[in-house]
Amino acid sequence: MIERLLVRAPNWLGDVVLSLAAVRDLRRNFPAARIEVLARPGLAELYRAVSELDAVRESLGVRHDARAIRGAFDAALLLPNSFGSALPPFLARIRERWGYATDGRGPLLTRRARVARDALRGLSEVYYYRAMLAGVGLRVSAAPEVALECPQAWRDAARPRLAGAERWVGVAPGAAFGAAKRWIPARYAETAERVAQQLDAGVVILGTAAERALGDAIAGLIAAPVVNLCGQTGIAELAGVLSSLTLLISNDSGPMHLAAALDVPLVAVFGPTGPFRGRHRLVREDVECAPCKLRACPIDHRCMKRVSAETVAREALDLVGRPG
Repeated sequence: MIERLLVRAPNWLGDVVLSLAAVRDLRRNFPAARIEVLARPGLAELYRAVSELDAVRESLGVRHDARAIRGAFDAALLLPNSFGSALPPFLARIRERWGYATDGRGPLLTRRARVARDALRGLSEVYYYRAMLAGVGLRVSAAPEVALECPQAWRDAARPRLAGAERWVGVAPGAAFGAAKRWIPARYAETAERVAQQLDAGVVILGTAAERALGDAIAGLIAAPVVNLCGQTGIAELAGVLSSLTLLISNDSGPMHLAAALDVPLVAVFGPTGPFRGRHRLVREDVECAPCKLRACPIDHRCMKRVSAETVAREALDLVGRPG
């Protein structure tokens, strides 16, 4: 009988959002169990807004995690594919260990799911995690749900960041996966300027500390009121800022998936797949080499270069009911 269950969370923000449907299915399978999540410190806070979980733990390394979870759980569900994510539950002697048999970790698992790559090709990561649950013998719901409600405290904490304008257009120009997913910075600036003028709004640029210089470069090209928050927000404050936006313009990125979960209107400049839910528009160009799934384009980045600022601005304004 499973009374205490640990979920090892994915390691990237977008994957965390897309795994929420699997977390909810897990709760349906074990309604009376205590379910905790083990997540990277930068992402753990997001799970405090997920009511299906009883507690959140921070992952601080293999040895620390193994000691911390020893004797505390009957089963562990491993959402990442890596060998390293399976090692702490194995060393902690958790009786049941479930996940995909990837990265040579099959011997560490007691229930092994096979990756049905052909069946999942082109689908959202939501279905990848749900297929894992089905592969280890658990039930999955007919309608997966990744929605999040932003706690009021997170909105309140973000409010001082957005002083100076009544409405804000967000820009998330980065992409952790690599340069192939990134639209041209000057076109972000042109689009944000067009949309901000039409909506009488300020522009807030969002991203990681590593994207601070990118944010500064874009901000320098915008005449509207602009704030660069790259590297300035934790995950809770990021959610609060996103929840306060009139609109977000983004690459395929973690902030994009979080905005979709929060039901923030967004326009995504995209390659192969899009947000799973919410009010969104995808802007993409059909080119013969897409989707390539490469981190860096080996040719001329035509999938992004052919997307114009005018097209993205038009989609953004139409989405919020202000055709331009």
